[in-house]
Amino acid sequence: MWKNSSVREIVVAGLFIAIGLVLPMVFHFFDLGSSFLPMHIPVLISGFVLSTPFAIIVGALTPLLSSIITGMPPLYPVMPYMFFELAVYAAAVSILSRKLKWNVYLTLVLSMAAGRIVAGAVVWLMVVVFGAKLPNPFVFVSAAIVSGIPGIIIQLIAIPPLVILLKKINIIRNEVCKIG
Repeated sequence: MWKNSSVREIVVAGLFIAIGLVLPMVFHFFDLGSSFLPMHIPVLISGFVLSTPFAIIVGALTPLLSSIITGMPPLYPVMPYMFFELAVYAAAVSILSRKLKWNVYLTLVLSMAAGRIVAGAVVWLMVVVFGAKLPNPFVFVSAAIVSGIPGIIIQLIAIPPLVILLKKINIIRNEVCKIG
């Protein structure tokens, strides 16, 4: 179908970024807020679909562009740690699912954990180096997990069937990851 895979990846990456910009606006329109983590969904799925470099671009650019265009997340202090957190999500999913071919559920859980750890490390740097008024990184990560439980549940319920669907319609190659 696609003769040039890099053109395909650019187009698909742009689509995931666009979804990552629109989905949070839809959630906020219905007062569902950030606890549902709507920006995370297209970023995580991009890791299953795109090569690692393109997935990282989606993960990094989505919160940055959203912050600039919509003001969500706030440019400071939230966007810097989301920039790294979502880039790590996408990279981890891409590596675990496409290179190591791990189970989709294990891939999601480990990717979410890696992203949260990196977000905590960035928060620590922002506090120590830049004097940001943010909570202790351990408190921050714990609070992010607890407040994000609805979004984490949505991701674990919605993303695996989407990955199956994308495999069936040949958007994701069958050798990418195991479903069960």
